Amino acid sequence: MPDIRRISFKTRPQDTEWQPLLDFWLEAERIDALDGGWLFDHFYPIHGDSSGPCFEGWTALSYLAGRTQRLRLGLMVSGNLYRHPAVLANMVATFDVFSGGRLDLGLGAGWNEEESGAYGIELLPIGPRLDQLEEACEIIDALLTREWTDFEGRHYRLKAARCEPKPVQRPRPPLVIGGQGEKRTLRIAARWADDWNFPGGTPEQLAHKVEVLHAHCADVGRDPAEITVSTHVMAGAEPGETAAAAAALAGAGAQHLCLYFFDCSDPGRIGPTVEAVRSALA
Repeated sequence: MPDIRRISFKTRPQDTEWQPLLDFWLEAERIDALDGGWLFDHFYPIHGDSSGPCFEGWTALSYLAGRTQRLRLGLMVSGNLYRHPAVLANMVATFDVFSGGRLDLGLGAGWNEEESGAYGIELLPIGPRLDQLEEACEIIDALLTREWTDFEGRHYRLKAARCEPKPVQRPRPPLVIGGQGEKRTLRIAARWADDWNFPGGTPEQLAHKVEVLHAHCADVGRDPAEITVSTHVMAGAEPGETAAAAAALAGAGAQHLCLYFFDCSDPGRIGPTVEAVRSALA
């Protein structure tokens, strides 16, 4: 039997009016089998025409936290380069307090050249960018769990830094590391992640990445059972097809299935899709 720990959902905050997106989330709130919802962290649409509308993720998620009571919430995943990790740590703590401890913190190195170039945000080569991510994980963990933090890194420096109040969740909200680079990203996940997110691919690719993650866990002295393996499952028009894809990924090692709805115009799709997935996993 697959070790399924969570079923969540994700919507794109692009190419939509606000009310349909909100209605979709409110319907998901009524489905007990879904324990959480996600948005992405981009300023431009990342699917299709990038000149279209796109709501900012953290702001949108904050509103959704106020309109829901049960669902956990997160961005899968925040781009580290968009916010200084000390600023993000304060955002995380505040969000976790006002949501009643419902935040999952997604974090990745970032990749979008168009957004970064347009906004003048420095997008370093992948190696230094992963160095930034690794430093950010250490900084955020420290600020959320310690009274004072000193940090001297290549990219960030903190001196007697504080973050108060602390989050509701202890020792801190779960950290979801997104990405699949085998040399660096999966090693960072082995060290810091509570949930590693496989962005997408075949069951065979997922199974291989899980093996690599577990090897890194052995190297850093971490029990791989402490890290939930999550993956996106594209939620198509046919619930049965989505369910079959979910079951195949679960068989390859996925423990957290995030049903990714590209179109949020019809909240009635959620229930049948979730029921089909649950039946396929039974």
